[in-house]
Amino acid sequence: MTDPKNPDSPNDKSDEMPDDWASAMQEQGASTDEDDIDWGAAFAETGETPEHSLEEASAEAPAEPASDRIFQPLSGNAAHGQSRELDVIMEIPVTLSVELGRTRMTIRELLDLAKGSVVELDGLAGEPMNILINGYLIAQGEVVVVEDKYGIRITDIITPSERIHKLNR
Repeated sequence: MTDPKNPDSPNDKSDEMPDDWASAMQEQGASTDEDDIDWGAAFAETGETPEHSLEEASAEAPAEPASDRIFQPLSGNAAHGQSRELDVIMEIPVTLSVELGRTRMTIRELLDLAKGSVVELDGLAGEPMNILINGYLIAQGEVVVVEDKYGIRITDIITPSERIHKLNR
């Protein structure tokens, strides 16, 4: 091997390198051939014979099909797990709001509003009110009074296609 900066001068370390490897290999006295490895001596150090260790391994862990552990049959336990997951979902809070109608106005009109102002909505009197869950239209209903409080009686559940049509008004 030569010095990359000076290609004509030989590198002194490259001459020492093969000698170091050769001496290290001689010290170990090991060869890389598989036939030269003494497996009997290796097993003698552990106190086992190759046949004995194979028999123990097969007796300790009987073979089972892997599919038994991976795919469990559906049973009452699976239904119980789904029920538990449903219970968690059933406890998620949502916001229900009722929309009487909508209107569009400019910011000037909005700023002109005062106490007693009347805002005209596009909904007609007697028309069903929109029921929204988290801002999404899901049903329509009529306003009722229950013990001096307002309530809503659901009269129609909105299908997804009807939702799109009503939101585009």
